[in-house]
Amino acid sequence: MTPFPSLIDLPSQLRQPVVRDLAWTLLSPPLLAQSPWPQRHPLRASNWSRQPDALADWLLSLDADSQALQQWLSQHSVRRLGLYYERLWQFALHAAPGITVLAANLPIRQQGHTLGELDMLLRDDEGVHHLELAIKLYLGRAQCSGADLTHWLGPGSRDRLDIKLAHMGQHQLPMSAGEQAKHRLAELNICQPQAAMWLAGYLFHPWQQAYAPPQGGNPGNLRGRWLHRADWVYFVTQNPGHWQPLPRPAWLASAQVEQEHLWSGAQFSQWLAALPGDANAQLLVRLIEGPQHQWLEAERAFLVNDRWPTQPAD
Repeated sequence: MTPFPSLIDLPSQLRQPVVRDLAWTLLSPPLLAQSPWPQRHPLRASNWSRQPDALADWLLSLDADSQALQQWLSQHSVRRLGLYYERLWQFALHAAPGITVLAANLPIRQQGHTLGELDMLLRDDEGVHHLELAIKLYLGRAQCSGADLTHWLGPGSRDRLDIKLAHMGQHQLPMSAGEQAKHRLAELNICQPQAAMWLAGYLFHPWQQAYAPPQGGNPGNLRGRWLHRADWVYFVTQNPGHWQPLPRPAWLASAQVEQEHLWSGAQFSQWLAALPGDANAQLLVRLIEGPQHQWLEAERAFLVNDRWPTQPAD
């Protein structure tokens, strides 16, 4: 599902978190193998897709010196995970051999009203493309099978996989073919770009329930589990190990934690006791000891408040 199956283990070799996130962005699989609307990996026709080792060398060089990437990210706010994800893609596409970036986050307006933005416009050997990019984490509802797209909710429970796909397919992708976009695209010498999406992320299933992938799901998608706060004590007896919360900016790549940043059991207990009963969903990782005083993510799980999803926290 990506052009780089040989590089699947590369992110674990990278030491700088921001470079690991970049590698994860480029190499992680999509949530769905099949969709009602076109999916296209943004680097599919780049020279890197024909020479994956060249991409690996580029990422390794950034890991040695990430100044260019850090400077790129500092130019705009990336506090929201989706914006961070888009900026990582933009950095890579500007650097990718065989790809010309024509525009990013291009606003489409009608009578002074912004209808939306085109995430990415690029040219490669296969033509001109309008790409919509998204990173999502969805939790499968308990007492459901998981097979239906409506069963998958965002951590805040207001987002839903079927709604997100419909918005991308029925609103965002057609925008580049609409009358309102024609003049704006003509200014860039673009006529009828090919529209496609790329939706990556993680799917979390209820921890005590067998769960099917969503319809059209990618068998190789990234996964985790979720549980209610009331189940934590029982859960951790069944799943012992070194657990600690993962801050939202670190939700992309698999976690690597230096020894000095490892939480003690007492620190975790204090954090959990202080967590409000109606707190937002918390992403936890179980860490195992790795080489060179690092602890590596073995699995991840969402801890949600006991009323989730009927009374979501904001």
